[in-house]
Amino acid sequence: MFTGRSRNVEPPHDGGCRLAYAGAMKELIYHRQLLPSVERNADRVCATNAGTGFSTTYGQHIDRVSRLIGGLKSLGVGRGDRFAVMTLNSPEYLELYHAAFLGGGVVNPLNLRFAPKELAYVLRDSGTKVCFVDFIFAPLIDKVKEEAGLEHVVLVGGGMPDTPHTVTYDDLLASSSPTIPDEGEETDPVVLMYTGGTTGLPKGVLLDQRAEMLNCYHVMMTLKLGRDTVTLMQTPMFHAASMFSLLGGPAMGAHTVIVPMFDPAAVMKAVQEYSPTVTVMVPTMIGMTMAHPEFTPAGLGSFTDLVYGASPMPQALLEKLLALYPTMNIWQGYGMTESASVLTLLGPEEHRAGGKYLRAAGFPLPGVVLSIQDDNGNPLPPGEPGEVCARAGNYMVEYWNKPEATAEAFRGGWYHTGDAGYLDTDGYLYLVDRVKDMIVTGGENVYSTEVENALASHPAVLQVAVIGIPSEQWGEAVHAIVVLREGAEATEKELIDHAREWIAGYKLPKSVEFRTEPLPLSGAMKVLKKDLREPYWAGHDRKVN
Repeated sequence: MFTGRSRNVEPPHDGGCRLAYAGAMKELIYHRQLLPSVERNADRVCATNAGTGFSTTYGQHIDRVSRLIGGLKSLGVGRGDRFAVMTLNSPEYLELYHAAFLGGGVVNPLNLRFAPKELAYVLRDSGTKVCFVDFIFAPLIDKVKEEAGLEHVVLVGGGMPDTPHTVTYDDLLASSSPTIPDEGEETDPVVLMYTGGTTGLPKGVLLDQRAEMLNCYHVMMTLKLGRDTVTLMQTPMFHAASMFSLLGGPAMGAHTVIVPMFDPAAVMKAVQEYSPTVTVMVPTMIGMTMAHPEFTPAGLGSFTDLVYGASPMPQALLEKLLALYPTMNIWQGYGMTESASVLTLLGPEEHRAGGKYLRAAGFPLPGVVLSIQDDNGNPLPPGEPGEVCARAGNYMVEYWNKPEATAEAFRGGWYHTGDAGYLDTDGYLYLVDRVKDMIVTGGENVYSTEVENALASHPAVLQVAVIGIPSEQWGEAVHAIVVLREGAEATEKELIDHAREWIAGYKLPKSVEFRTEPLPLSGAMKVLKKDLREPYWAGHDRKVN
């Protein structure tokens, strides 16, 4: 019988919430991970584009990366300078990341759903002068190029003759000599990743070598990869959820199969052709794949390990996944961009134990300390919800050009996640909601994810989002927005009565809205509750986050 594990003992930390790892200097540089892997695996396949079949060996990969570093230098980009990427997933995108980790600059991966205003702001705010773009996004970059202050646009993967660009990626590599700079320091910045801007314009999260490599080590101590691992990359490469595959697999000599853009049919085809063993998926991706008309258990059948995260998994979907794949190792990861990805993992043992563990977000990874705090920064006892706060060595250096926001996020010596949750007596984390998504109705706190789980357990429900809307009587009223499965039927009363079996009466939706179109998703496949709330709160006082 599974009984859980004891809580972490708090290690030493500094005022910036980054662990003081004695003797760690120079051991966390990615040079020390990738270059030996290349030497041992030069003739083995490094990366494959599942869309085109294009592959590179590790020897070819490092040759291209080293030429890319030389090409960046010719464009005026070196250690500490930012360069942006706005392309679909590809082996070239992997090369651009590795160029940054080998000292070629700081990669600024752009969210593919940025509006022109956001895009121009991010490029200008980051001081980016060089942008790598494919033919899909080249016209958008061209539109904001002058406002953003870009000097060079590098076209990746070819395109139409009139696709706007300064130089092509292939020509840049062909005209450059292989160059790998001397090893830098673990404090060298390598990634400037902008958040989605849910509370205004995006914030740049600056991450250094130590943060990224510590996070990679933390995950790999728990989730093992090896030379025979085949990783399926299907989460967008601009998102923090992809960092494990971007760094961990190549460091171990694994084969990375890259799906250019998530599509259930493309994923199932890649599974059939390449038999990948490990992947990371957002719950929305899992739901869409399993709901696809051509889905069979073989569609995800080659995976020995499946990691999900980035948003809550509806319990009904999780139970279906567990039942369908009884031997698959299923993991849940919880984290954020600011932590270079992962803070907690819920492992296969907990998933198979079932019960309360299926509601947990996981156990802190080695080197991670969690604290649940009230509005005044006071720690709360086990079982009492509050804001999830963390200390770990894998946190960001800062919010780029935002010292006040940085200080606010790290107030009291802890990083404040903005998530509401609680710890149990064994140290497992349970998330109840984003703080901004909590609904205060009639003086009672209602966590939207709890209501969503209740509604999602109804067999007719495909998608559901729960938000608070204005109410003269209650202040906020619980409102559900539902998309039904194709051919299914359900009424408002039926869904509310179904939810009544799961949650208390004050948490039940006061209204249910049915939609036929899919709910709006961010580039990271999260439901955009901000967009759903906005029309209801126009002209009202509640701040729409």
